[in-house]
Amino acid sequence: MRSTQGSDSEPPVGTAARIRDAALQRFGRDGFSAGLRAVAADAGVTAGLVVHHFGSKDGLRAACDAYVLEFIHSEKMKATTRSVNAIAQLAEVEQYAPYAMYALRSMQAGGELGKVFVDRMAKDAEDYLEAGVQSGMIRPSRDPAARARWLTYQHTGSLLLWMSLHGKAVEVSDFRDELRRMSDEITLPALELFTDGLFVDRTMLDDYLMYVPDPPAAEQR
Repeated sequence: MRSTQGSDSEPPVGTAARIRDAALQRFGRDGFSAGLRAVAADAGVTAGLVVHHFGSKDGLRAACDAYVLEFIHSEKMKATTRSVNAIAQLAEVEQYAPYAMYALRSMQAGGELGKVFVDRMAKDAEDYLEAGVQSGMIRPSRDPAARARWLTYQHTGSLLLWMSLHGKAVEVSDFRDELRRMSDEITLPALELFTDGLFVDRTMLDDYLMYVPDPPAAEQR
């Protein structure tokens, strides 16, 4: 059956977008055990119409993945090229709750779609970190791809741990409150660590580079 779920150049519109948005909310709250009938009811359509637009539950999930990833990429790109946007994002962190809930569910579910989701996040992180390097906000890296993947693991891993400790926060309103609380707790130490660093000198880095075959050279700006 032909799918009309859309692509980067043809985003879902009308009914398809309404179904996608309902699925994003439902999957974020209940996980991917939620059925198409529940999504259809949320969107005010029939399950057959969901299948008509997206082909299958996996097709619907793939459309949600693409939408959330594009949103994350867009917002992160703003934050790494203009410092005022980074602060504005923190001030409005609650608005990202539905996207964060869905992203965490996708990673929790694992499988091929989960792996693709994380891989795409890491690649997008590499792109917006490079944009930050070019804008002068971020230092260059010896291995930009590895740095982007490490930061992706750190960020998503901390959120997954948080979710496992706050499993009852499944309603968007509760999740917003907890997301704001988490942001308030970690923003200062995170900014301090990224801005000032942790070690007082580079001894550990130099020792490590001595034992790495053909270590990458620091990039020059």
